[in-house]
Amino acid sequence: DLMVRLVFFQRWCDNGVPVLFDMPAFFFTQAFMTGTLQNYARKYKIPIDTVDFDFEFVSSAPKVRPQDGAFVHGPYLEGARMNDSLLLDEPTPKMLFEPLPVLLLVPTLTSQFKEFAHYNCPVYKTAERRGVLATTGHSSNFVMFIRVPTNQGASHWTMRGTAIILSLSF
Repeated sequence: DLMVRLVFFQRWCDNGVPVLFDMPAFFFTQAFMTGTLQNYARKYKIPIDTVDFDFEFVSSAPKVRPQDGAFVHGPYLEGARMNDSLLLDEPTPKMLFEPLPVLLLVPTLTSQFKEFAHYNCPVYKTAERRGVLATTGHSSNFVMFIRVPTNQGASHWTMRGTAIILSLSF
């Protein structure tokens, strides 16, 4: 895990801003996300408190950086998987964790979020899903919610304990 992080950051230093960010490589993922939102808000001269992330899953690795936002990869789904249609689906039998497809974090005015059937999937740094209560009111292990498209009701995935995990513990 440490070596993968070091290689990611060394490549960033050597080759410039990457097309695809390794989300688990960040020690404080929220700082990366806040920076992405700040860049968007400054670019379009809009208040940052009116902007948040919308999400688009993509089936293949991108070749160029997006105009706004960031492509990320590396997280895992626990209790589910993404199918070929990029919808949340039942996990593969005997698989505890499934790789999450490439995700585009799209800074968007909150009033302009896309409407689609989704599950607000919690994202945790580690599979333990516990941490110290931070000043934000969230666990130090909690990162954010990602709206994941699904044909099932959100309660279906909540009952399964479906979550996105940035770093596996083994």
